[in-house]
Formats: sequence, structure tokens, C-alpha cells
Amino acid sequence: MSHPSDWPLPQGSVRFVMPKFIRDELKTHPLTASLYPVSFGYYQQALGHRMCRDCPDDWLLIYCTGGEAQARVAETLLKVQAGDVLILPKGVAHEYQTSEATPWTLYWVHFEGELASLLFDSLSYESERPYRCLSVGISARLMSEFASLLEARNTGYRRHALLHTASQMRQLLSYITLVLPVQTPHRRQGLDLASIQAHMQANLHTRLEVDTLAEQANLSKYHFIHRYKALTGLAPIQHFLQMKIEHACHLLDQTSLSISEISYALGYEDSYYFSRLFKKVMGLAPTAYRRIRRG
Repeated sequence: MSHPSDWPLPQGSVRFVMPKFIRDELKTHPLTASLYPVSFGYYQQALGHRMCRDCPDDWLLIYCTGGEAQARVAETLLKVQAGDVLILPKGVAHEYQTSEATPWTLYWVHFEGELASLLFDSLSYESERPYRCLSVGISARLMSEFASLLEARNTGYRRHALLHTASQMRQLLSYITLVLPVQTPHRRQGLDLASIQAHMQANLHTRLEVDTLAEQANLSKYHFIHRYKALTGLAPIQHFLQMKIEHACHLLDQTSLSISEISYALGYEDSYYFSRLFKKVMGLAPTAYRRIRRG
């Protein structure tokens, strides 16, 4: 594992390194092997804090909640500010140093597991700019997630409590992926995802063609489909269908509209065709879904 910095801890700051016997268990336990923390901490106004690693052997996530710092990842120079998340990949040289004028305050966690690289991809890093700060803002919820993780140092090395930290780690990272699209600009890989999806939501009552969406994105049809799928994991029309079915579920739950009326409200004149699409996505027909939901 990559050793944390030896920055002298003032009162109010925390640094915790998992003991080796716990790291070994987390690495092999079926519930934790895919993603687990190896060390974590909180540095408050870390004046003089700096670190340089030529070939780190784990991943590092930093959440800056105050002040500023400078970082270098490979050949990319970055300015880190309050509200930024920075993920430093395993095996990629990095260094960082706090601002002397406004030293940063940060939560940090070193982590391992085969899902780490998938997390890196899921945060929609651009191939042209793979290393960058992700602005999520000052989030009370995110700081609370880190605070929960830090409580692991008070468990007395109890096995089940430390296994639980891997679950907390996963929850923390998944929350970042959840909040990021809401907080940051969506111009990723040349695609304004928020604008496209807002257009989809506004047109659930009608039919949309890929050509229309690609034109709105100012991309060729091929590049639009490729980039949309890279960001969401779904082809655009497949995602649009899922949005329609999600809205259909809402109408089935919250209204007394007939299946035919719901079908028409979603742009389908043939209610039997709509029912087949609904069953394909949900695994049961609209009438069966309504019966189950209403008990």
C-alpha cells in the first residue's frame, strides 16, 4: 500500500491506517475484495502538507473542503479548490502541495480493489483530459459519509466493524457518482448530457429520433450514439424508452388512467404495442404492475 504522508497531525486532524491483518482479510473476503479502504483521514488547514509518489500502488481520493492546493498527475497540472474531488490512479505518478497562503482542508482515502478502475471510468473522465478536478461543491452529505468512514478507527479492530467500512467506502464513492451530474457542467466528451436528457424528459409524450438528438448535440449520429452510451451505459433511444416506462409506472401508481390513456400520453397509439414494451422493460404487463403496486 502507498503510505500516507507523515505530515504532523494537529488537534482535530485524523490519520488511520488499516492494520495488515485487516487489509489482508479485506483483500480476500468476498464481500469486500472488489473495493476496500486501506487508509484514510482528515487534515484541517494542512499548512506545509505535501506529497510525491512516483508509482503509487493503490488509489487515492481527495475531497477538498477548504483552502487550495496544487497537484500534478502524470504531466497534468491542477489547481485544487474547496468543493473539488480528485482521484489519483494507481500506478500513475502524482504530487500535491498545499497553498501556503490558504492551506487546504481535506478528507482523503487510499483504496484498493478491482472496481476502482471502473469507478474512475464511471465518473466520465474525458479521454483528452483524464486527470482533472471534479467539482461537487461543499456537500454536508459527503462530509458526513467521510465522517462515518473515519469512525472505523474507534472499532477496536473488530472484524465485522472493519468489514463494514468497505460498505461505507462503496457508499461514499457511489454518492459522488450520484451527486456529480447534478453539480457539475455536463459537457463531457463534447456532449451536453443534461440538455439532451432534459429534452428527452420534455418529450415523453411523443416520438424522438436519434437523428434529431444528434443534431441537437451538434454531433454525427455515430458519434452521438457512441458518446451517449459511453456516459450512460445505454443507447440514447433505449434510455428514452426507459424514461417513458418510468413515467408510465408513475402514472400507473398515482392515477386512475386506463392503460390506453397512459399509452396515448406516452405517444403510443397502439396500447398493445405499449404493453409489450412495458413488459419487456419491467418483466410484467402494465395491468399486473398496477395490481401488485396497489396490493
